[in-house]
Amino acid sequence: MAETLQGIKQRFGIIGNDSGLNRAIERAMQVAPTDISVLVTGESGVGKEFIPKIIHALSKRKHNNYIAVNCGAIPEGTIDSELFGHEKGSFTGATGTRKGYFEVADGGTIFLDEVGELPMHTQVRLLRVLESGEFMKVGSSEVQKTDVRIIAATNVNVLDAVSKRKFREDLYYRLNTVEISLPPLRNRKSDISLLFRKFANDFAEKYNRPIVRLTPEAERIVENYAWPGNIRQLRNFTEEISVVETDRELNAIEIQKFLPTHSIIPVHPTGTGFSGNDFSNEREILYKFLFDMKKDLNDLRLLTMELISKGSSQVVAENAELVNRIFSTEHLPQTDSLLKYEPEEIKTTEPYTDIEDYDYEDINDNESLSLQDNEMELIEKALEKHQGKRKDAAKDLGISERTLYRKIKQYEL
Repeated sequence: MAETLQGIKQRFGIIGNDSGLNRAIERAMQVAPTDISVLVTGESGVGKEFIPKIIHALSKRKHNNYIAVNCGAIPEGTIDSELFGHEKGSFTGATGTRKGYFEVADGGTIFLDEVGELPMHTQVRLLRVLESGEFMKVGSSEVQKTDVRIIAATNVNVLDAVSKRKFREDLYYRLNTVEISLPPLRNRKSDISLLFRKFANDFAEKYNRPIVRLTPEAERIVENYAWPGNIRQLRNFTEEISVVETDRELNAIEIQKFLPTHSIIPVHPTGTGFSGNDFSNEREILYKFLFDMKKDLNDLRLLTMELISKGSSQVVAENAELVNRIFSTEHLPQTDSLLKYEPEEIKTTEPYTDIEDYDYEDINDNESLSLQDNEMELIEKALEKHQGKRKDAAKDLGISERTLYRKIKQYEL
């Protein structure tokens, strides 16, 4: 190769020694001398725009035009005009003939960023350019030829878009002759400190301020943060603390103030990093919490029934451990403790009501029997109201028909 990997990094200002990053750059260097189409994939903010620049600079087209087009930023109604040009009067506002990017970039390279955002009718036009090098301006019937190399990039799952009929399958395979994938920043932990120091030096020079630095503990937190916005987010983060912070050395507590806690990807302060299983583990913790809470509610229901039928102080004394467990917060889930949990089968009981499932034989002579008297009276009134229809009476009383039948038998009504 005419240039080394390190030389390419220095030339394009690429920071990092991660193996995934190196593989992506090496692959770009390998395909650069050819004219095959390349699809660059990776999350938003990982630096996909550097790959087409490297390919163009190392190709035989390097002395011709290089045009980068953000497909997601151009309105659907004007995207065809921007890419392929238009004739005068072809639509409202077309006061003259205009060249499109494919005509201007003839002999050079076009980088279509966010290609997954292209509307379907534009995808058809693009496929024709890829297959034959032909296109027509909007409002024209004349076929034009162009010799361009197309490099596309996307941060969406194109195969998923194909399955949802939002992206043409034939276009995907035509663009994806060679795929170059860039790793997310959370998988380049050893590069995070290098990038931070580079950004800190840049912003210190830009704003004429001393360089901001991190203590070893703060550096570990930054390295183990998930960075869902990748390099773009790290750069903005460094710029913010370079401008806002008066202290030029930040510790672990101070650095936490600038890291968003609402990130969709969790922070791992212990250095465990990110893995694809973290979300499922978080769900397991939530399931465990819900099952424990359901069990506590069942226990609390039984405890309440005993409080009604016995003396409250006696029941509290007998169930002190249960009361403390239910009202403590120690069993709440901790997101930094990712546990596997196999929930046991929980036996549920019927919903408790005021006149259901009491053991009235335990009522002593000193306790009032007004509850029993009122219960009998309510049942009689309900039966009379519904003309002896037990189903309707039970529904009115808020108890099951089986419980009502048992009460009728118990009170010999």
